[in-house]
Amino acid sequence: MRLALYQPDIPQNAGALLRLGACLGVPVDIIEPCGFVLSDRRLRRAGLDYIAAATLVRHPSWESFHAGRQGRLVLLTTRAPFAYHRFRFRPDDTLLLGRESAGAPEVVHGAAEARLRIPLEPGQRSLNVAVAAAMVLGEALRQTEQFPGEPP
Repeated sequence: MRLALYQPDIPQNAGALLRLGACLGVPVDIIEPCGFVLSDRRLRRAGLDYIAAATLVRHPSWESFHAGRQGRLVLLTTRAPFAYHRFRFRPDDTLLLGRESAGAPEVVHGAAEARLRIPLEPGQRSLNVAVAAAMVLGEALRQTEQFPGEPP
């Protein structure tokens, strides 16, 4: 299981996701360019000292990320037809999150083997990207019995 961030805009969200990855033993891929300098102090503040424990892989472009990945690409998007809690995750899935400001472009949507959404109340647009990732990653780890420290 992996988390991937497509050209993240907000360093605090990236820091929170690196912290999530560190705490749950899930590597995090960052697909550049980012909307901030990756060593930004706001990233470090959000991730606290957990960032040092995170497994972070930086990719200079979508093409380099896509060419080297393994397993299924599962895109979390408000435009998805399928709810995440009805999806059967696999241990080698990569959960991909789009940009906070613009989501993921069509080329990314087209490359995803699955596109999932979080059901929301009518009239609500979306959750914070870190909150959305935590919800879906929790379900994926539960299904695949990959929570750290838990016997299968």
